[in-house]
Amino acid sequence: MITLLHLDASARPGRSGVDPHGSHSRRLSTHFVEQWRQARPGDRILYRDVGQHPPRPVTGDWIHAAFTKPDAREPWMRDALAESDTLVDELLEADLIVAGVPMYNFGVPAGFKAYIDNIVRVGRTFGFDRARQGLPYWPMLTDMHKRLVILGSRGDYGYEPGERIAHANHVEPHIRTVFGYLGIEDVHSIAVEYDEFGDERLQASLARAERGIEALVRALAASPDTKTRLPDPA
Repeated sequence: MITLLHLDASARPGRSGVDPHGSHSRRLSTHFVEQWRQARPGDRILYRDVGQHPPRPVTGDWIHAAFTKPDAREPWMRDALAESDTLVDELLEADLIVAGVPMYNFGVPAGFKAYIDNIVRVGRTFGFDRARQGLPYWPMLTDMHKRLVILGSRGDYGYEPGERIAHANHVEPHIRTVFGYLGIEDVHSIAVEYDEFGDERLQASLARAERGIEALVRALAASPDTKTRLPDPA
């Protein structure tokens, strides 16, 4: 049995194809989890909606508390870090993270950025030592062999590597950078495009994304404990 952490970051509460004005990224992440349940019904699923219930943004007090050694923290510091501790605990429990993250103004939604800021924690997900030879920073999750699936949606099209506006995509590159910094480098991504057009190209993109998810679930579920990076589906 493994633990899957399902994250949603869209400001839209519903799912496209089910609810009026519903979210495509929620549709994709739900489709992934439903497929996963069918393939591996005994696995544990954790759910966190950072779109509807965003974590509190990092503050000066949070930073002060996080960079204070745990045994020296005052009660107010523990309170300041309580939500972050819960989010980090969930991440540490998870073997597979499935994140529905739409593109907002070329980047991640504010709720997901707040999530990232809360899980990047010195002493818990990355290490830091000024006296360390070479780089003073190191990832702390490397040996946990976690995997990440990013399921996105975009209003325009052409954001994939090598395409016309790939340079403007600060969603998947940002997420890959952050999670790689923590030691999670086995990352797969699938996204829907053409949302703002709302025509047959959007429907084709949704169908293609759902087929890709089904192929990815088959590949990942067949070897849920693998330490080898699996190829993204075509």
